Amino acid sequence: MKVSQKGKKPAETAIEPADHIFIKGARTHNLKNVDVAIPRNKLVVVTGVSGSGKSSLTIDTLFAEGQRRYAESLSAYARQFMQRMNKPDVDYIKGLCPAIAIEQKVITRTPRSTVGSMTEMYDYLRLLYARIGHTISPVSGREVKKTT
Repeated sequence: MKVSQKGKKPAETAIEPADHIFIKGARTHNLKNVDVAIPRNKLVVVTGVSGSGKSSLTIDTLFAEGQRRYAESLSAYARQFMQRMNKPDVDYIKGLCPAIAIEQKVITRTPRSTVGSMTEMYDYLRLLYARIGHTISPVSGREVKKTT
């Protein structure tokens, strides 16, 4: 499958590796060695007739690998509570970021749980802001610094 830009023929279009997610040799369910280049940072719609492999490509291959990569980024403690995720049947997938899917129903009983706290992203963001943040005084408008 080739990706084309508006006004250009597919053969003339240069595909930049950093701008695309590449799937090579997808064989999940009814897919038969499918190669795809999906543009990043764009809204992409996958269409086709019933049984053509839309869900196999998007959910069972692309999302499954993104979710597996996300699970690998978590601590060993957090991973012990997750079910083991198998790698989809592909030669390789390049340019894919870790991914999660969140259901709209409430997973925990506490009303203080958020997407950030359930995915451990809150902890990483808190550390990031503590390291790079600067405190500004609301009275003087100057940066607050340590004193001895």
